Amino acid sequence: MRTADFAYDLPEELIAQHARPRGSSRLLVLRRGTGEVALDRVSSLPALLGPGDLLLLNDVKVIPARLRARRSGGGEAELLLVRPLGGSDWEVMARPAKRLHQGAALALAVGAAIPRERLADGTWRVEFSPPLDEAALAAVGEVPLPPYIRREGGPSAADRERYQTVYARTGRAVAAPTAGLHFTPELLAALADRGVETARLTLQVGPGTFKPVQADDPSEHRLDPEDYEVSAPTAAALNRALGAGRRVVCVGTTSCRALEHALAAGRGRVLSGAGSADLFIRPGYAFRGTGALLTNFHLPRSTLLMLVAALAGRERTLAAYELAVRERFAFYSFGDAMLVA
Repeated sequence: MRTADFAYDLPEELIAQHARPRGSSRLLVLRRGTGEVALDRVSSLPALLGPGDLLLLNDVKVIPARLRARRSGGGEAELLLVRPLGGSDWEVMARPAKRLHQGAALALAVGAAIPRERLADGTWRVEFSPPLDEAALAAVGEVPLPPYIRREGGPSAADRERYQTVYARTGRAVAAPTAGLHFTPELLAALADRGVETARLTLQVGPGTFKPVQADDPSEHRLDPEDYEVSAPTAAALNRALGAGRRVVCVGTTSCRALEHALAAGRGRVLSGAGSADLFIRPGYAFRGTGALLTNFHLPRSTLLMLVAALAGRERTLAAYELAVRERFAFYSFGDAMLVA
């Protein structure tokens, strides 16, 4: 298996620049057992799922993680928060990274960012003054939209609302769990009325999830670990469902990866508490708990596409993507959805 085996052609105009209204996106349904494909709408999910299914959501909250800064010489810099390192320090991806210098403060809209140390993977340990609490982030940060979503003048207030799930509760994600962007409170209520149980975990989505696979052999690629938390009620709900043979429907690759990592760590049971998922799921992987997956359409050659292919099969996945292109589906973070069931 080669990375090139997960390539496909996508016209640039199919990369969604704006999201459809929540709950109105198109949905491609791929049946794992037969390879049958159907075209539908996200609003049909209550009819596509059934009583006894358990819907697993990632309730992480996206923070305004992209910061614009100015170097002492007048040049601009862009900082993307990766994870807190304690105190006032964060691990940060910087652009242009070579123009940062240890101890040379960068001016923010409010306060300063001081590079303290170049880390092994090319990121920086940066001290923020004042520290980046929620209020400070709101003042200096902006929505970390992916680079393929273009906004002249930067993201809007509408982007800040739309690039967040309606059930976001806690955390510090620097990218949205985008499959969850399709849900409305009304759709969640309709699923509950249908008899679909809902459980939530929190995985801190980081930029490493979207790192391109540079190696020709995917097995040489390493995912950056992402912290997650499973509450006692969620662990109990998942163990009940799996023990009874009920289907767990993961909303997004992040929920899937957290579930599979938790099951591996618990040797077949989900334990409550914290974990750190660096599980690279690709074809050949034996799923422990994921029975179905709701997800968006992913970049060619990406680890996320490989995860979908692991569940649905590479040939069927790529055939479904080719159909989505022919049918003019919208792709990527603000795009349409796919249900592998």
